[in-house]
Amino acid sequence: MAQQHEFKVEMTCEGCSNAVQRVLNKLKGQGVDDVQIDLKDQKVLVASTLSADELLETIKKTGKATTYIGVKA
Repeated sequence: MAQQHEFKVEMTCEGCSNAVQRVLNKLKGQGVDDVQIDLKDQKVLVASTLSADELLETIKKTGKATTYIGVKA
């Protein structure tokens, strides 16, 4: 079952959030169901069956400083 993972990602502009969206969208249908980005609060919510580590590594490919907050209930 998919879990809602929450990440803090250093995003300062639309370009940053688009980069994060792009790398996560590549995993749609391969474990990622939904991606929600809150640019103002620099948070990314990912509904996924993948592990937090896999998602963290994927987001880090953008070069953005990323930390895993946890599973959102």
